[in-house]
Amino acid sequence: MVNFVGAGCGAADLITVRGMKLLEQADVIIYAGSLVNPELLDYAKKDCEIYNSAYMTLDEVIDIIEKSEKNGKNTVRLHTGDPSLYGAVREQFDRLRELSVPYEICPGVSSFCGAAAALKAEYTLPDISQTVIITRRSGRTSVPEKENIQSLSSHGATMVIFLSTGMLKELSEELVGGGYGFETPAAIVYKASWEDEKICRCTVGNLAETAAENNIVKTALICVGNFLGDDYSLSKLYDKSFETEFRKAGL
Repeated sequence: MVNFVGAGCGAADLITVRGMKLLEQADVIIYAGSLVNPELLDYAKKDCEIYNSAYMTLDEVIDIIEKSEKNGKNTVRLHTGDPSLYGAVREQFDRLRELSVPYEICPGVSSFCGAAAALKAEYTLPDISQTVIITRRSGRTSVPEKENIQSLSSHGATMVIFLSTGMLKELSEELVGGGYGFETPAAIVYKASWEDEKICRCTVGNLAETAAENNIVKTALICVGNFLGDDYSLSKLYDKSFETEFRKAGL
């Protein structure tokens, strides 16, 4: 059996209980060494075989999994955050299906959740934004034209932008071109939940300057939107005049 496990957003204790148990039981661990916290490998057995996929191709990863499966070993493929976001997992799933290798997926805490926690923020504030757009700027991996930053910006929703820290000047221009003002609140969250986490609050207009001043060139999320401001409406959920199946409305 192969288990694809979400490592969480950084801190070793933010992996799920299920994910931790799978690591403890694994005979083979293939982890995304460029981003996964190496402290997570402390959960592994002493005789566990450990491979760093940062130095491996897709073929090499699949070859290790196939050999492990033939030898009756339990394999954990350890991905950052949650495997469903920018994890390049579909191509692995398809190859394993072709080989009739069974696999399961253990979700993890995505870095966009870790960033919100670091910011002590709520992405979905009443009358401000009820939509979170998770995206990235086009780079070596292209983005469909209809999903370009400028087009998505026209919604004025909360945006969490992955894999774009090295292109912040262009990102700012596209955000403004799509409708965000220069003064729209923004934040750069570097390595959310790691020991060296850094939070830089800024505006859409000075994203690039803020990153340069703080020597941030990678491993950061860009959060954009008025959810970072102070104006919002209170939720109806706890309004005393709002009746639910659990609570009668008060006077």
